[in-house]
Amino acid sequence: MLIQWVMSERQKRVVSPSLFWICSLAGSILLCIYGILRDDFAIVFGQFISYYIYIWNLDIKGLWRRMPLLVRALLFSLPAVAATIILSDGDAFFQRFFQNEHVPLWMLIYGSAGQVIFTVRFIYQWWYSHRLGRSELPLGFWLISLTGCFIIVSYGLFRLDPVLLLGQSVGFITYTRNIFIYFKQKR
Repeated sequence: MLIQWVMSERQKRVVSPSLFWICSLAGSILLCIYGILRDDFAIVFGQFISYYIYIWNLDIKGLWRRMPLLVRALLFSLPAVAATIILSDGDAFFQRFFQNEHVPLWMLIYGSAGQVIFTVRFIYQWWYSHRLGRSELPLGFWLISLTGCFIIVSYGLFRLDPVLLLGQSVGFITYTRNIFIYFKQKR
C-alpha cells in the first residue's frame, strides 16, 4: 500500500502500479502462511479470496505472461495445493480453525466478516477495472478498504495480533490519503 500511495502522491492522481500487485501477491502468500501458523481461519480465508484478483491485475498489466511458465504454474496452483494440505485431515482442520480455544466462534465470525468486506474491495476493483479494460483503483475501493480495515484492526486488537495491527493501521493512513487524492484529482 505504501508503494501505491507514494506513486500516487508523485503523480498527483490515484494509480495502480504493477509493483503494488506484485507485492500484494507476495503479501497474500506470506499472510496465508501466517494465518495457518496462527490457526486463524479469518486471515487464511481473506487471502484465498483475493489471490487470483492479484494475478488478474498482473495479467491485465502484461506482467503475468512475461513470467516464466514454471513460475506462473507454481503461483497459480499454490492456493489449491495449500487448500489440499490444510483440508487433508478434515477433523484436524475443523478442530484447528473452528474450535480454537484462542479464537472464540463470535470472534472468528467477526474477523471473517472483516476479511470478506476487506476482500470485496478487490472484487469491486476487478469488476470496475474489467469494465474499463485496465487496472484501476476507484474511489469505492478505498471506501470499502476503510470499512474492512476498521473491522480487521479491531479484530487484531481482540487477538492482540501485532501483524494485523501494524499492517492495517498503516492502511488507515494510505486509504484516507488516496480518497483525498481521488477528490483532488476530480477537481
